[in-house]
Parts: sequence; structure tokens; C-alpha cells
Amino acid sequence: MTSPKPKSIQTMKPATAAKKLGVLLSATPAEFQTGVVSRDELNALQATPPAWLVDLRRNGPHPKHVVAAKLRVSISGLARGGITGPLTTAEIDALKAENPTWLERERSIQAEVRKEELRLKQG
Repeated sequence: MTSPKPKSIQTMKPATAAKKLGVLLSATPAEFQTGVVSRDELNALQATPPAWLVDLRRNGPHPKHVVAAKLRVSISGLARGGITGPLTTAEIDALKAENPTWLERERSIQAEVRKEELRLKQG
């Protein structure tokens, strides 16, 4: 009979953890950026986020995938609109208020893509 192996601790790079948390790595505290994050630590950060994480999620700067989701466009649509870097919540809100032509166009494209994906899923 073999004895059970001790459970190894799963760890991830800070960039992976930041992506899973939906925050920009460069905006996180230095100790987060330089260490490794275990699965248990990630779960704890998600369950009870510290003040820095709450603030980052609320105010940004946000990574491109979060910016795209908040604007209801694709990441490619952001690039076509000239948005290539992270934005803060205030900058996103200003874009929404301004509602430039490219944003309207990209939102309609994204809506059509979602409609087609739903049609294919049901069909």
C-alpha cells in the first residue's frame, strides 16, 4: 500500500493572480507584485478583499478586459477606438458620457456578435 502524498500547494505568478482578480498588476502593492500567490491566498483575497483591492476594483486603473466590459465593447473594439492602455473609472465614465461615434459603433457590433452567438447556441 502506498501512503498518500502530501498535498502540494498550488501557486501562481502575480500577473496570473492579478488577472483573476480583475486588476492591473502594475497598480497592485509591491509585495503582491514580487511574491507568488497560492490558491488559498487568492481565494482569501476574493472572499475578503483588502482595502487596496477594493479601491483598485472601484477606481482603477483597470486592465483592458475590464475596460471593454464596462464599455460593453470587445478588446479589439477598444483598439479600433484608439484605447490601448488601462483607464480609470473616471475616464470610463467620461467616455460613456461623451459617447463618441466609435463607441456607439463598437457597442452595436458587440450587440450583433452576442445576438449571433445566442442564435448559434440555441440552434
